[in-house]
Amino acid sequence: MPPISETPPPVPGPPAVDASASAALDVSSVAVPEASSVASGGSLAGRALDPRLLLAFLVVAEELHFTRAAARLYVAQQALSRDIRRLERELGCALFARSTRRVSLTADGVRLLPHARRVLDAQRALLAAFGRGEPERPLLVDVNSPGLFGLRVLDRARELAPELELMARFESGLTWAAGEILAGRLDASFGRFAGLDPVVRERLTQQPVRYERMAVLLPEDHRLAHLAEVPVRALAGESVYAGAGNPRTLEWTDLARRLFEGRGIELAPPAPLAVGVEEFQRIMAKTRNPILAVEGFPAMPHTVIRPLVDPVPLSPVSLVWRKGLVHPGLDALRRSATELAAEEGWLQRPGKGWIPAMDALVMVTSL
Repeated sequence: MPPISETPPPVPGPPAVDASASAALDVSSVAVPEASSVASGGSLAGRALDPRLLLAFLVVAEELHFTRAAARLYVAQQALSRDIRRLERELGCALFARSTRRVSLTADGVRLLPHARRVLDAQRALLAAFGRGEPERPLLVDVNSPGLFGLRVLDRARELAPELELMARFESGLTWAAGEILAGRLDASFGRFAGLDPVVRERLTQQPVRYERMAVLLPEDHRLAHLAEVPVRALAGESVYAGAGNPRTLEWTDLARRLFEGRGIELAPPAPLAVGVEEFQRIMAKTRNPILAVEGFPAMPHTVIRPLVDPVPLSPVSLVWRKGLVHPGLDALRRSATELAAEEGWLQRPGKGWIPAMDALVMVTSL
């Protein structure tokens, strides 16, 4: 996303507080005592079991339907099935009997139910005892720029949880927002997760939300402005602005570099960091460089925006938050993203879509 900064100097937000009754999703492990072993002839003494697996088991046991359970957990059905298989391997027994028509608990599955509930209840009680059970504080959500789809996700989340306060921030760039998230000044953001530094990614969690079709913003008298769609190869010889030199948007510049490689398209040199839409428009009008954008990029005077084709380059967008964060507002935000993606086909890739291999892997992976 081209770097339009809508943000005044950062105002410190509330301290990072991880709180919710659904905390089992993000606590790494608990020790399971020997008495809780359900595997015939086996013992789990001294071993650790991820509570997230127990939560997955409990939701499937309640729904007896993997698709519905995956929707409740905001994960892909394949990921949920993988977690259940992992739990079965660790316990040494089958927990569900599966057929093409129905899912049912095995005897070992029935035996595990009360143990799973006790472990998850104890986990919630522990978090509450240490002050991680207070959901009153606002959830601070970076939606990048006004007019983009992140604000729609936030608005739907507000409708889903009207009793909560979900506040918008406009950070413009996931690289910058990720630092704010890890510092506790933001709770969530949207952007290209694969473009972050691996060390940063290790401390964050993501949920794929959307493939955005990329576009080019052109001066209205540009040689390509008359086209309804601009083939990527037609940009050969052009110097296209994609945020080069802006430390807030490194992930966007990296995506552009990968798209331009081998196609004769140059990255435009760094431009002064523009704070606000008007300043961005003024700087871009001076350089007259085409601007790499997405189809929903806000309109600017004396410019036209044209989708790119042959191939159709895609900007992969995830909802990103700090590992360990549990908050009812985050639950609402994730549900909102899931619903909108399903309703509007946000995660359906065009037949001739282009995306780096590293991004393609991220976009089929979540919790």
